Amino acid sequence: MDLVGLSLPLLLVFWQWTTTTGAAVTYWTYTGSVGQSKWADYFPDCGGKAQSPVDVATVQTQYDPSLGPLTPLGYRQHGNKPFSLYNNGHTVVVPLPGWMGLGGLPWQFTAVQMHLHWGNGAPEAGGSEHTINGQSSAAELHVVHYNSELYPNMSVAMTQQDGLAVLGVLIETGEEANQAFWNILNYLGRIRHAGQSVSIPAFDVQSLLPSDLGRYYRYNGSLTTPPCFQSVLWTLFTETVKISHTQLMKLETVLYASKEDADRVVMQDNYRTPQPLNDRTILASFPLESVKVYTAGEITAIVIGALCGCVGVAVIIRFIVKTIRSTSSWDVLPSVRPGPVPRTMEPGKELKQDVALNTTTEPGKKEDPVPPSV
Repeated sequence: MDLVGLSLPLLLVFWQWTTTTGAAVTYWTYTGSVGQSKWADYFPDCGGKAQSPVDVATVQTQYDPSLGPLTPLGYRQHGNKPFSLYNNGHTVVVPLPGWMGLGGLPWQFTAVQMHLHWGNGAPEAGGSEHTINGQSSAAELHVVHYNSELYPNMSVAMTQQDGLAVLGVLIETGEEANQAFWNILNYLGRIRHAGQSVSIPAFDVQSLLPSDLGRYYRYNGSLTTPPCFQSVLWTLFTETVKISHTQLMKLETVLYASKEDADRVVMQDNYRTPQPLNDRTILASFPLESVKVYTAGEITAIVIGALCGCVGVAVIIRFIVKTIRSTSSWDVLPSVRPGPVPRTMEPGKELKQDVALNTTTEPGKKEDPVPPSV
């Protein structure tokens, strides 16, 4: 989450480039000698235990039935006054009117600004700040709000533990262009260099959000850029939004992180890597599907069992096929079917057998008496 647009316009333009620590003013970048690996050296809060972004391991999240759908307030009522679009050297920012807010949270929150984070166009490089189960998205949209019920302005709220609420929207690429995002992307060419701004037609901010605002992850975290104050109540929607490959390329290649009179530095990879979760718990607004996590031994047993089953099925199939083939061979050759096997006769016994058969008395027939000898 970048800080531009958090307060008065002139102050914000300056604040995005610098942060005051005592009497020293420190400039920061995402890479190099003052890159994110060095932020904690200059901004102590960046080394805190509740930093953002984080990786959301879905099986470790905890369902909280008290988390209901969020309600954007006034997001569609953009009015006739144009918005402004600003290149702060770290991202592209759209300050939001004060009548926009967010319902469904413990306090009333007023909208301040929205901005984007993205990668460099390389395949599988990612560009989102938050990740889900270690997987990055192409880009990420943040909509920033401050707790206007407890604090008078953004500058005060951002230093308080319950001061900010940020919506995180993961962005993927698809074949079709997202018409809502053209409201921003069409004007990037007019703010190519850091410090440049332009007025753009007001538009429906809610059209940038996913349709399902009831399924999300919730955790306590921080700003994702210096000074990294740990004052943010994060809401990360599970439903992603899609933009076209052309739209993503425009976002990744048009803007410069450098001023107009300096050497050109393309604005890319403007995202912070996931930070340790430490002892925090990520809540889910929806019941989690039960997922069985198998041990290595269980996986081995399952594989061996499957292989044995396959072998057994193969043996049965082979037996059936062999039986069918044997039966078919007897149908084709009936003359060689098994039958009584005649006994081998010894020489000289054939005549005796015939005589014996001829003298056998038929059942129920009387035998003629033998005449007396003369």
